[in-house]
Amino acid sequence: MSRVYVGNLDPRVTERELEDEFRVYGVLRRDGNRENVEESEETSGNPPKTFWDVSSQNVTNIWEGTENIISISVNGFPCKKAANVTANDFFFGGLGSPGATNNTFGSRVTGAFVTSIPGLNTLGVSMARIDYAPGGINPPHTHPRATEIIFVLEGQLDVGFITTANVLISKSINKGEVFVFPRGLVHFQKNNGHVPAAVIAGFNSQLGGTVSIPLTLFAATPPVPDNVLTKTFQVGTKEIQKIKSRLT
Repeated sequence: MSRVYVGNLDPRVTERELEDEFRVYGVLRRDGNRENVEESEETSGNPPKTFWDVSSQNVTNIWEGTENIISISVNGFPCKKAANVTANDFFFGGLGSPGATNNTFGSRVTGAFVTSIPGLNTLGVSMARIDYAPGGINPPHTHPRATEIIFVLEGQLDVGFITTANVLISKSINKGEVFVFPRGLVHFQKNNGHVPAAVIAGFNSQLGGTVSIPLTLFAATPPVPDNVLTKTFQVGTKEIQKIKSRLT
């Protein structure tokens, strides 16, 4: 049997056939019009038919028989039949050049995620290049589905993350050095130098997600009410409006 990476459930396959095939390997769960497969305790020892992506808590069992092909959409991303896969599905050439940093924060993230590399789907890894203008910052943010590790290509950065006990863990790092930001914790990178800086970032997720603290609070659509922000930060409406005007 060969694995097939395409689309939603083939309508030709009956529910009974699906249950018979998967009863040894997993348990079916129905979400709307899509069939998903969840790993059960008693089936965790059968990896040959199972792709388990910890970052998105999805699992898929895919098989090709002599008459029918069962194919399940994985993690919400489109898939391909094995026969249609090419080298370009595993390639991305966008990290070789610096990203433009002429923006509000003076930084640019160029992602090599599953959105750019279809072959990353279910593999649980991705990368990014982050460029910083002199004085630029990658503002406080979190990655809800990934731990991040960065390698400094050029320059010097002040980096840090805040623990769940509100303790700041920070350090200045230089070219050739590495720093790790644990999954889900608020973290940042700041270029306090007079020359541009750049890092390569690695993630243990095909798409770690980014929640930018300033943009989440001050540039959401629809906007977070001013009275929520004034009470939270103990400032007046004018201060809140000033911040919003600079981020939107």
